Amino acid sequence: MTRHTILQVIPELQTGGAERTTVDIAAALVAAGQRAVVASAGGRLVDELTAAGATHVTLPLAAKSPFAMWRNMRALKRLILSEGIDLVHARSRAPAWSALWAASACDVPFVTTYHGIYAQKNAAKAFYNSVMARGDTVIANSRYTAELIARRHPFARSRITVIPRGSDLSALAPEAVSPDRRQALGARWGLPADTPVILNLARLTNWKGQTVLVDALARLAAESDRPWTAILAGDDQGRGDYTQKLRTRIAEAGLEGRIRIVGHCDDVPAALALADLAVVASIEPEAFGRAAVEAQAARVPVIATDLGAAPETVLTPPEVAEDARTGWRIPPGDPQAMARAIGDALALDDKARASLTERAAAHVSDLYSLEAMCSRTLAVYARLLEAT
Repeated sequence: MTRHTILQVIPELQTGGAERTTVDIAAALVAAGQRAVVASAGGRLVDELTAAGATHVTLPLAAKSPFAMWRNMRALKRLILSEGIDLVHARSRAPAWSALWAASACDVPFVTTYHGIYAQKNAAKAFYNSVMARGDTVIANSRYTAELIARRHPFARSRITVIPRGSDLSALAPEAVSPDRRQALGARWGLPADTPVILNLARLTNWKGQTVLVDALARLAAESDRPWTAILAGDDQGRGDYTQKLRTRIAEAGLEGRIRIVGHCDDVPAALALADLAVVASIEPEAFGRAAVEAQAARVPVIATDLGAAPETVLTPPEVAEDARTGWRIPPGDPQAMARAIGDALALDDKARASLTERAAAHVSDLYSLEAMCSRTLAVYARLLEAT
């Protein structure tokens, strides 16, 4: 077997789906006997990356100015030549431009993954976004994303392949989380005993819809004396104003103590093991929606807004029969619909809950495993390398 060296480029390795995927693919490459190199500005996931046997190279790839992108192109070109890079995979726009120029100059294959729904309001932004469709293969993380790429960038139609985001589903199963992990996280969050937990796992930013969830919970509290505690778990990535806005909204609703902002969660399986319900409240389309998939894998009922790839990941009527439902989808930005869905989910009896969550776990295990994502991505690399 020929040993190849694959370079992935991404702005940072802090948190998020693209960052998590970068680490997962690097680990899969190493496990397959290949060499994995990742260039980024660094972050909390670097230690995990290097522990998996990959090499990290620190470059200021989060910078977006034309001069910075030009300097990064030169640095990446030197890296490709010095490390014997055989293929470059870009996962974000600014570093993708630098990587495209460098890969072209060194005549190595170039792959992109379209991870997000990038804003595109004018011709200049459309051109900037187009780099993510300029790969020799363009990976879309959902059918929704693939259709968006084809519509925006028709020149890339023949090069698009759908590889859904994969998660370590076995690690998310309730039996994989020890009581000690659950207790430690529950104690850190100060969760009261025997009270249903509503979990929102998302970065604290306006488009993730936490304000809508707070408003929905305020309605729920006004209409019912049902006990619950809600956890907003996510990094605000410096958006202190938004975090303060949430705290003010919670206080005005009289829900201090019942809705808790806990910051970044570094043990997602334990968080889901504590949860009775997961809510994905986004008010803009999700290109994929990892949180909804992982909740289903963890056998936690999930409510998601009906945007983006949600119809692929969360099955509901009328697309499927009621007895094939795997969760709830609701209109975005609608606190009343969200409050109603939360009430319905919390009211499930044990039998109905078990039936729903078993269907959901089977659904995601068929489509969204880490193994499937990694094997299909490595197959893309192999095909391109064989053609060179």
